[in-house]
Amino acid sequence: MSHFVRPRELENPAVRLVVFHHAGGSAASYFPLTRHVPADWDVLLLDLPGRGKRHAQPALETMDEIVAAVAEDVRPWADGTPLALFGHSLGAVVAHETARALEARGPGPGWVGVSGRGAPGHEVLMRLPDHGSADADLIARLRSMGGMPERLDAVPEFRDRFLRLVRCDLRAVAEYRPRAHRPPLAASLTAFGAAQDSWAPVASMAAWARQTRGRFSERVYAGGHFHFLGSSFEAFAADLVEEITTALPAVPAVRSSAVHTSA
Repeated sequence: MSHFVRPRELENPAVRLVVFHHAGGSAASYFPLTRHVPADWDVLLLDLPGRGKRHAQPALETMDEIVAAVAEDVRPWADGTPLALFGHSLGAVVAHETARALEARGPGPGWVGVSGRGAPGHEVLMRLPDHGSADADLIARLRSMGGMPERLDAVPEFRDRFLRLVRCDLRAVAEYRPRAHRPPLAASLTAFGAAQDSWAPVASMAAWARQTRGRFSERVYAGGHFHFLGSSFEAFAADLVEEITTALPAVPAVRSSAVHTSA
């Protein structure tokens, strides 16, 4: 069974875009992206264990476990179609490390997008929520950042499940310590940051340039950690499409124009 949410299945897509969600999130959070990318792009939204299509599986608590599982999920899709990986926050780490895992064993992606996460080595600048905080404190901190599920307190069982998941995810992020002095990725890389993001300050983003020997670019937006959600999603998606199209020159430029679908 596939662990991906795949809003439209294409036999010969121009680009295959794999998206990784944030801590406590799921593939459903990024479903709107499908409405704002070209119609011939295959979008694969991955649920990590413990949510969505994998709700019956226990959540993973270390980045090594997460990346090992994700790399196995993604590897069959690295089949020669131009491949792009994008992740926000926790998902940015997953995208980066999955790209490295793919490159180590065969074809890797042509582009990696990291959003809302400072570059490796800049963890001291990041003000992560404490996964060991009391429930009320953790919820308050997460609400201040945005991106929280609506009506979280309406169903106690859902609230408790969400807190278990987010604690596992935050523990994996907090304990993530990438090995220093690794060779840079072959893939091009774009870092997306926000001026008012206290979790991933803009000052921590530029150093992502050291993680690639390909093209590097940085985009900075107004707003906080989840600046692109809601009404800003369309503009953010247009920038993402432009970055991918620029990084993957084999993709005809005409295909970079966003096409709105009914998905």
